[in-house]
This record gives sequence, C-alpha cells and structure tokens, in this order.
Amino acid sequence: MIITKTSHYPSLLSNPEGEVIQELLGLQAGGATGHSLAKITIPAGKASEAHFHKKSEESYLILSGSATMVINGEKFYLKAGEAVLIEPEEVHQIANSGDDNLVFLAVCVPAWQPEDSYAVS
Repeated sequence: MIITKTSHYPSLLSNPEGEVIQELLGLQAGGATGHSLAKITIPAGKASEAHFHKKSEESYLILSGSATMVINGEKFYLKAGEAVLIEPEEVHQIANSGDDNLVFLAVCVPAWQPEDSYAVS
C-alpha cells in the first residue's frame, strides 16, 4: 500500500507551455511503478506540447473546464466528466479551450517518467 498526503507531494512541475503538473502517485510521489496519477492545470489560452510516449498509455479525466484534444491529427472536444485513453505512440496535445482553468487527472501505465515523453516539432 502507498498513501500520499498533500504534505508529501513532490514539487509542482511547470513547463513553458503553461501546464502545471502535480504528481499524486508515481515514481516521485510514493514510489509507485505500475501506474502514476497526476493532477494537471492548464490556464486559459495555453496547451501542452505535442508529444507521445513509447511505453506509457495515458488516460485523462476532465475535472473542470473544457479541452480541445488532438490525437494523431484528429481533433475533438472534452468537458468535465469526460475521459480519453491515449495509446502508446499516439501523438497528442491538449489545450484549454475555455476561459477558466482546465483541470484534469492523468493516469499513466506504467508510471510516467520523463524519459518516455518525446516532443514533436
């Protein structure tokens, strides 16, 4: 069993694109290896970098706000309560398409590690 509490979360990760990532369970938060769980916030007008993972599959669950997703060139929209599964090798990008913060949970299997994220230019 692994329990993480807010006082033990690793530092927030921020990137130039505007994403703010808080790992809740994973390699840095509790040492989980089978999967990771992160809460991600993207401010209005911002987006993640287009990227893919060679090993991990990801699931996003939108908690609040609205998102524009592009996966392998296909564009679609998600709102609070909706989810998407992103398979390994699928190029994906999520953008905040609303006026409020976009907040979602991301689950990666196996646990996310930086070496498995590949930017697409």
